[in-house]
Amino acid sequence: MIDVKILKDNPKVRIYLERADKHLEGIGYTEHGLRHATITAIFSQKILRSLGYPQDIVRLAGVAGFLHDIGNVCGRVNHGQSGAIIAHSILSELGMPSMEIVGIMEAIGNHEEECGQPTSEIAAALILADKADVHRSRVRTTRFINFDIHDRVNYAAERSNVQVSKKNRTISLLIKINTEISQVMEYFEIFLSRMIICRKAAKVLSCEFELIINGNKLL
Repeated sequence: MIDVKILKDNPKVRIYLERADKHLEGIGYTEHGLRHATITAIFSQKILRSLGYPQDIVRLAGVAGFLHDIGNVCGRVNHGQSGAIIAHSILSELGMPSMEIVGIMEAIGNHEEECGQPTSEIAAALILADKADVHRSRVRTTRFINFDIHDRVNYAAERSNVQVSKKNRTISLLIKINTEISQVMEYFEIFLSRMIICRKAAKVLSCEFELIINGNKLL
């Protein structure tokens, strides 16, 4: 049974993720390596577990979360699609059943807000988990935060978490932003498309999406 722990201990997976992150560092992106992969896996599992989904679905969401950015090793453009193919190769090699692999491929191939369409529980959880990882630890250098809005917004995010209410059918992204570094409006300026796909993803899980920044509900 393939799970996140097995993938974390797999040398090939680690090499691919580390090289993918190195590529993104070279073109000026925030951290997309093992840290982001681990947090996305944790959040993906948390969302489905909190909503009462079976453990096998929760496990597969974790796998999708851990591998979702592996396609960046081939380049940033269409990294969801290339990542799905790479995941297929790795998981097939590890002996994962095809019925499990296709769900993970679908999720990874649809996690980008530019073109993704969440149509399964695993894909929906992955999208919400991925977009929830907004945090200053992802910023590689603070030298350019006055000029780079993405670095500035991420560096201003002192804390982020996902809160799920099975009773109220809500999935909430909670973020604490230091407004001395970046204003809340800047978050919307760069992440509006992400919030739109988060709403779609929550609908797949029969939930409403909420965005709460500094204790204020904004969506």
